[in-house]
Amino acid sequence: MSAATLERQFRPIYESLDNGSNKSAIVSCNKLLKKYPNNLLCKTLKALALVRLQKVEESLVLCDDILSAKPLDEPTISAMMHVLKGLGRSTDLVIMCEEAYKAQPQNEEYGAQAFFAHVRARNWKSAQQISTKMHKQFQEDRYLYWSVISAILQASDQSTPESMRLLLYKLAHRLISSSPTPSYLSADRFYMHMSILEELDLYDEANTLLESDIGKAICSTSLACSQTRRDIWRKRGLFKDEGARAQDRITEGDRNWLEFLSIIDATFAPITSAQDVATEDHRQECRDNMSKAQTFLADIAQKDGVKNRAAPLALTELEHRAFTHGLSDLDTVISSIEDYFSQFGDKACCFEDLKGYLDPQIASSERWKNTLASHRPSFESVDTLQRLINTRKLQRHCLSEAEINAEAEATRGAQYLSEYMDGLTLGEDLPVTELQPADDLVLLSAHAFVSAWSLSGSEDLLYNAVTLLEFGLSKSRMSFLMRMMLIRIYRILGAPALALEHYREMNVKRVQNDTLSHLVLTRALTFSLAATGDLTYPTECLESSQIYLLNAQETSDFIVRAFTAERYTQIPEFTEFEDRLENSLQRDVVKLEHVRMRLTHEQLHTDIIDMELIELKFIFDRLHHDNRDFVILPNYQPACKPTFNEQSLMFGKSCGQGWLWSFLKIYIRAFQHASDLDETVEEKLLIGDRPKKSPDPETNLPLSQRLAIRKPEEAAELTSDELQLMEWATALGNWLEPHHNHTRPPPHVVLAEAARQTELKTGLPLRGVDLKALNNAANGPSKKDEEAPPIKEFPELVVKFFDDMNARFNALLSNKSSPSQLLHVATITQEAYILLAVETLRFKTPSVVKIHKLGSLVAMIKDVRQKASSIVKEMAAKLLKLNEAEGTADSRSAFVQACTPVTIGQINHDFVLSIAKSVTDSRKKVVDGVARGLSKLHATHSQT
Repeated sequence: MSAATLERQFRPIYESLDNGSNKSAIVSCNKLLKKYPNNLLCKTLKALALVRLQKVEESLVLCDDILSAKPLDEPTISAMMHVLKGLGRSTDLVIMCEEAYKAQPQNEEYGAQAFFAHVRARNWKSAQQISTKMHKQFQEDRYLYWSVISAILQASDQSTPESMRLLLYKLAHRLISSSPTPSYLSADRFYMHMSILEELDLYDEANTLLESDIGKAICSTSLACSQTRRDIWRKRGLFKDEGARAQDRITEGDRNWLEFLSIIDATFAPITSAQDVATEDHRQECRDNMSKAQTFLADIAQKDGVKNRAAPLALTELEHRAFTHGLSDLDTVISSIEDYFSQFGDKACCFEDLKGYLDPQIASSERWKNTLASHRPSFESVDTLQRLINTRKLQRHCLSEAEINAEAEATRGAQYLSEYMDGLTLGEDLPVTELQPADDLVLLSAHAFVSAWSLSGSEDLLYNAVTLLEFGLSKSRMSFLMRMMLIRIYRILGAPALALEHYREMNVKRVQNDTLSHLVLTRALTFSLAATGDLTYPTECLESSQIYLLNAQETSDFIVRAFTAERYTQIPEFTEFEDRLENSLQRDVVKLEHVRMRLTHEQLHTDIIDMELIELKFIFDRLHHDNRDFVILPNYQPACKPTFNEQSLMFGKSCGQGWLWSFLKIYIRAFQHASDLDETVEEKLLIGDRPKKSPDPETNLPLSQRLAIRKPEEAAELTSDELQLMEWATALGNWLEPHHNHTRPPPHVVLAEAARQTELKTGLPLRGVDLKALNNAANGPSKKDEEAPPIKEFPELVVKFFDDMNARFNALLSNKSSPSQLLHVATITQEAYILLAVETLRFKTPSVVKIHKLGSLVAMIKDVRQKASSIVKEMAAKLLKLNEAEGTADSRSAFVQACTPVTIGQINHDFVLSIAKSVTDSRKKVVDGVARGLSKLHATHSQT
């Protein structure tokens, strides 16, 4: 077949794949395969179309066929890379590329593909070896630098032993020193060279390069190189030289804050270098340095005026450090802060600039408080309004414990709101896309009401907060800070639909799904209505997880491009970004939340249990990175009190690594008991590669031991109800585990059944499984011949848990607690009810019960289920009764009455009533939905 004929016949297939018409591509491939049944490219394109159609079993057979043929042509290898990436088979991808390179060692492109395959798989050692080989073979400089950066990345890998890291850096140094071209020909290469020298403490060699004319030129244009140079000089103790260099740069017009810090570090170097043995001579030297630095910074500040705040802020930093080291008195540092506030108090950044210097001694001083109190509010211009805002923020930040109580905070909230209303006149003519200049005052007001609520527990104060924030949003639609505060407060109030609405209005994109989805998806089961068929929250979980799929598909390509372009400053950043997303704590918290909700919606089936068991075990092996952004939440609470983030945590508990670990242990153990899979069967059925394990030694323990570990730091992140669930699940699992282990079919039986099911679905055998051999193994000894474990009475906790949860639910009901608290108890009880069904699923099969003589065990399970069933049914009925009081005229009237302190000006009765209706309707919907979900689950799982 000629090249032209080949191109013409493959064109329809490529067009179909490019257009997303995967079925058409398969039809075209089948036609071509009838003519050329051994054409590897056609088989590969068909496999690619099958992967995109999620027909994994069929594509696997084709993949194995293609890989066994060891393809060597570029189009086939290129297409197979996409197929194997889609299947998560990085190991096979590496083997394929290495085989091609070995077969054609003079093919530079194949060598690069083999290198990149190892890069995608994070096999830095192999990548370094291949790049070294390519450099020797093709004499291309960049391959040597690829080898150097590969050694550095291997050294920084978590799985690399500490003893190996120094050796790897020495290897990188030897390689870069042997380069025929010097590193300073490229800023990225020079940066890498300096990083190696810094790591190995080779400061003299680094200094020689940095002090050369070309080294100075590179550092003047490259921020990365400049920062590395600065770090090296600091480690050498050259603070004075660095300070002098920084003075020259600032004199020339550079206003980089790091340059100012270099001057200040040089000023106090005699003391900081001496540490605990600073003498009076050291202190005097610092005083002399201070005098010079003050003169220099004052001259720069006078020259810049109000155009640039770097020099005045540096003077404040200088005085604050002097005060910290005992070289200056309190009045001097306060004078410096006052001067800065006088100059830049009308800038939005002023509060953030100064709050780091307001130590308790400074914040509580009468002089500073009088300075702030002397400010007279003015609404003549945006500048005077901003000065008022900064004054209020600083006053609030400096409040003492004695000045904070619920009544005082509510009064402050009303004062801030009144000033906000006055400040709105300055933004009357702004377009709707702009923020109001007075917005921070409404944020301050909301903070004050939330603080008052945290002290008194009265929900009325939260009603005030949401009302004024909703009004603020009507004036500044683009204020994401108000939306985030509303999300937190609405979840506390049990109005999740409003929280989700504000979250969606924030228009979260790309990686923000990883950093911000915690706002609405933390403990999302509490508000999930999946049991009634409302898949809002499960869908939100899936949508927020798209970023992780994109990361797996795209970020490795960015790394490859960075290698190709020799952007060595970017490669570690891309690598870390990929790793942090791949092993994101939030990713797996959301995954677990989705599993919890899925079990309330879908019928319990072994396929679901097996699939989720494998995925959760992968999660359990990961080293997680917490990428959640809490800093972005505004915080204008007093320094002596918890932050707004801490105050607005639902149920007062974080939901991090400890929470994830605790619930993973609950679900992995329950799914293990319900599943017939063991390690050998799982390995045969696994499609892609296993994720890399965490280097934590604990991951090397047997899984049963890891599941039994209970750590105080994990329990600290659980609510009291979740902790009870953990203890209950442990007791239930301990009771039933011996019977699960005895009645579980042998691995060869499970594999044989899986092979038969695969052949029925696809017409193809299960890869790597000999069905005949499995059938022969089935004739061997069976578990039913072993002695059965004795049947014991169920632990008291297994039944007592449901009574305790019911008592807690009734107590919350009597105290008229927030719906979110009631729903939390109800959904935890619901979760235990479902876990009971999962744990006892095996014993619902009559043949299992009969063969293993488990009649008495099943009778006891029936008693437990009846107790759980009655409690679930009772909770559902009480929630439905409670729901009758929500969304009524009386509930709305109570809300409006509670908001009297904020019903001023444009926040009139009608506006408050509209907010009241939204909140009460949202609460009514979720309470009704959870109640009906409980009823539905009761009907589903109450049958024996």
